[in-house]
Formats: sequence, C-alpha cells, structure tokens
Amino acid sequence: MDFNNKFGNCPIYYTISKIEGKWKWVILYKLCKSNVLRYNRLWEELQPIAHRTLSKQLKELEADGLVHREQYNEVPPRVEYSLTKDGETLAPILNLMSEWGAQRINQENLGLE
Repeated sequence: MDFNNKFGNCPIYYTISKIEGKWKWVILYKLCKSNVLRYNRLWEELQPIAHRTLSKQLKELEADGLVHREQYNEVPPRVEYSLTKDGETLAPILNLMSEWGAQRINQENLGLE
C-alpha cells in the first residue's frame, strides 16, 4: 500500500499537502498579521525569498482558495494580497505556531532546551 492510499483521507495529510513548503506558512502568517499586503512589501518582509518562489507560492495559495489577489489597473500596477475566508480560518493555528516557536526560541536562548 502506498502513502496516498493509506493517508489520502487523513485530515492532517490534507492540510499539510495544501500548505507544504518552506514559505507558505510564513506567507500566510504575514498576511494574517497585516490583513492586506502589496506584493513588494511582502517580498521585502520575506527576504531572502526569490521573486519566482514568492510568485509561485502565492499562485498556489490562491489556487487553493487561501489567498485573494487583487490587481488594480493603475500605473504603475498595484497588486495586493489578503487571506480569503478559508485562509482566515488558519489564524488560530498560525498564532499557536508562532507562540510555540517563540517559547522554544526563548528556551534555547536561555539554555533550557
């Protein structure tokens, strides 16, 4: 039996498959905290992420219904990103992940790990 046959209906596997990768959780967290971010501002906050990587991750999050992209027909063009209603349901998880990480970082910095 392969992995997908065994775990394909697992809620944890489904969630991870939609938000896998190094950057998606951080992108979602930044959008959660800022509500709306322009592309360049998001890119600046996520350095050293490459433009290509950020663009790809945003497109995937948009395709999965977690991120909304709003393009304004202006010169220069303006594009803003925000969480969708589905994306907003991840806020409690994102906040708990942030709290958990902050506690562990503090413990490591104090030599309590």
